[in-house]
Amino acid sequence: MIPTQVEYHRPKTIAEALELLQKFGEDAKILAGGHSLIPAMKLRLSTPAQLIDIANIPDLTGIDDEGDHIVIWAGAKHGEIASSYTIKEHLNMVAEAAGMIGDVQVRNFGTIGGSLAHADPAADWPAVMIAADATFVIASTSGERKVAAADFFQGLFMTDLNEGEILTQIHIPKPPAGTKSTYEKFVQPASRFAIVGCAAMSDPDCNVRVAFAGVSSKPFRDTGIEEALAGDMTASSIEAAANKAAEGVSVMSDHFASEKYRRHIAKVYAKRALMKLV
Repeated sequence: MIPTQVEYHRPKTIAEALELLQKFGEDAKILAGGHSLIPAMKLRLSTPAQLIDIANIPDLTGIDDEGDHIVIWAGAKHGEIASSYTIKEHLNMVAEAAGMIGDVQVRNFGTIGGSLAHADPAADWPAVMIAADATFVIASTSGERKVAAADFFQGLFMTDLNEGEILTQIHIPKPPAGTKSTYEKFVQPASRFAIVGCAAMSDPDCNVRVAFAGVSSKPFRDTGIEEALAGDMTASSIEAAANKAAEGVSVMSDHFASEKYRRHIAKVYAKRALMKLV
């Protein structure tokens, strides 16, 4: 199908993009990589009157090493993140997740900020950012504010972003030396989205962070698994902890996987991810 008529804008700076957002309000949509918005527009599921393309704003691109944390700018492409030496050195699961997204064309055009702002429950980035204890920088014409990744995702395609705001940066603290992390995904073969995705990180003292994608209507940190391990990363403790995956969580059921099947796969992939850490 063909989208409805739309007025296209291509700002050169973040400030210009924010001014356009403030001017047009709810009639405007931000376009980054476009892999979610353009299909929705073609199906008339989204019909913005104004399209603000931020894909080529120089100040929104790049990956910076800031000493105690890494800054990924929202316009960074998935492929750029997957191949970043800085990311691979400190945050292996971030590079792994980036390399699993879509196909080569999607990874070369899709942006991390666009994926996070869209908040598809089956997307990889939200769970990875929660496991990495990331903080998001959100800009508006009034200034900037920061929000923890765990607080950013509020429901099905719902985030803490308000009208007139743009997600500009992702700040990820560097984990202690010797920390291991990984991302394991049971993939939907056509879309490459996660039917179940599990991000896991363990520091040298076996303090573990685990988060899931694709399981519920929003990504979540699985504190049940973390508490069950309690610093004991043996095969038997991992088996027992993985069996607690998604306990107390409302699990999705759709034409890809039933609730019962998703719960089972969540346990399987939690175990796979945790075993890779040891």
